[in-house]
Amino acid sequence: MRYETRFVIALPALFFAVANFAVAQQPDSAQQIPVHLRVDAGVPLRLYITRRVPYRVGEVVQAQLIDPIWAFDRIVIPAGSKLQGEVVKLDSVPKIVRARAILGGDFTPLKHAEVSFMNLTLPDGHEIAIQTENSLGLLTIYMPPRPSKPAKKQKAPAAKPSAIRSFLRQQAQQQLQSQASARTGGLYDLVRGPNKKEWVENYVLSKLPYHPQWYRTRTRFDTVLTQPLDFGTVAIAGTELAKLGTPAPDDSVAQMRLLATVSSADAKVGDPIKGVLSQPVFAEKDRLLMPQGTSFTGRITLTQHAKLFHRGGKLRFTIDSVDLPEGAALSAYAERPRQTIQGQMVAVETNPNAVKVDSEGTATATESKTRLIRPAIAALVAAKSLDNDAGKQTASGGTSTETNYSGRALGGFSGFGLLGTFAARGPRPIGAALGFYGLAWSAYSNIVARGTEITFEKNTAVAIQFGYSRTK
Repeated sequence: MRYETRFVIALPALFFAVANFAVAQQPDSAQQIPVHLRVDAGVPLRLYITRRVPYRVGEVVQAQLIDPIWAFDRIVIPAGSKLQGEVVKLDSVPKIVRARAILGGDFTPLKHAEVSFMNLTLPDGHEIAIQTENSLGLLTIYMPPRPSKPAKKQKAPAAKPSAIRSFLRQQAQQQLQSQASARTGGLYDLVRGPNKKEWVENYVLSKLPYHPQWYRTRTRFDTVLTQPLDFGTVAIAGTELAKLGTPAPDDSVAQMRLLATVSSADAKVGDPIKGVLSQPVFAEKDRLLMPQGTSFTGRITLTQHAKLFHRGGKLRFTIDSVDLPEGAALSAYAERPRQTIQGQMVAVETNPNAVKVDSEGTATATESKTRLIRPAIAALVAAKSLDNDAGKQTASGGTSTETNYSGRALGGFSGFGLLGTFAARGPRPIGAALGFYGLAWSAYSNIVARGTEITFEKNTAVAIQFGYSRTK
C-alpha cells in the first residue's frame, strides 16, 4: 500500500518533468538566437577603379565597391565602400595574342597587370585590412545605372528584395548601352559616358605602333578575398527565423555566384553545377527564407560548342535543390527536409553585348551585326588603293607611283595600322597589297571565323528565378 501511494504521488511530478523536457527541445520563437556574421574567404568583391592606372608595379589603385556584401541576413560592407591596392605583377600576354597584335600593326610589348587590394574603408570611415587574390581588370567599363523616373504615386519598395531588382535593372541598362555602343562603333561611350577626354586619348594612342598601357577609369574588377572577415555576433529573434528553410515563392528571384567555371567549350549535359546565394531571400514581412551562403545544386541541360561563321556557343542549366548553410545556432530551425526546387537563369553579370539569355534560361554568345560592315569598308578601301586612272595621274602632274596617296594610305592603314600608312608611301603595289591583306583578314575575322564560346567564370553573379517547389 505504501509503494502504491508513493507511485501515485510521484507520477504527476514525472509527467511534469517530461513535459518540461519536451518544451525545452522546441525552438522558442521569442528567444534570441546568436548568429555569427562572417564573410568567408572566396567571396568576390565587385568594384571599379576611380582613376586611370598605368601598368607599373607598385602603382596605387583606388577603387569603389559596386555591390554590397551580405552576411546571413544583413549588409556588412555597403556599396560605395572604398578600397586601396596596388599593381603587384606584370605578365606577358599569350603568344597568339601578341602575334595578332603585330599583324594589326601594334608592336607594343603587351602585358597583363595584376592588382591586389589591401585596405577597405567603410562609408563611416572605419578601415579594415583585407587580403585578396591578384586579379586582372575586366573588359568592361562600369556605367552607373540611371535613376528611374519617379512615378506619380510612389509606394515604398521593400528594402531587402530591391537589391535583386536593381541587379536585373542594371543588366538591362547595360544591355541597351552596349547595343548603342556597338551600333555607333563605340561613339556612344564618348557621347554619353564619363571621362570623354580619356576616351579620345585612349582611342588615338591605341592606333600607334607603340603605346603605353593602362587601366581606364571605371574599369571593372572582381577580386576575391583570401582571408575571412569577422563582423561579430548578433542576436536575432526566433520569430524572424520562423520560415527559415521553407521554399521560396514561385517567380521569386535570387542572386547566386557560381563556385566553378563553366563553359560551352567543354561542358556536357548532366554535369553538376553549384552556386552559393549572394544575397538573402525574404518572404512577406521580411521573414527570412534563405540566408546568405545557402547552397544551390543543379545540372547542365543544354550545351553547344561555337561553330564557324560566328555561330556562338550555348549553355543552359537548372537549379534542383537548396541547402541551408551550416550553423549550430540555427539547427533548431533548419531541421527540415531538403527542398527540391526548379530554378532557371534569367540574367548574368557579364558583357551584355556578348551574352543573351532567352525566356527559357539559355545563354547564347552573341556578336554585334555591325561587324559585317567592316569587310564592306575594307573592300572599298582595297578598291581605292588600286585607283590610279590616267586622269588622276595627269591632274596630279606625276607618275603612277606618286599618285593616289590617300587611297594607298587607307589601304596601308586597313592592313597594318599606322605603320602600314607609312609603308604605303613606297612603291604603289605595297599600298594595294596591304589593302587586300586588310580585306582578307577582315572577311575572315568578321564572317568566316568561329564564334565565341559562352563562358561563366568562377564567382560570376547569376540571377535565378524559381518555378515550382516541393518537399522530398
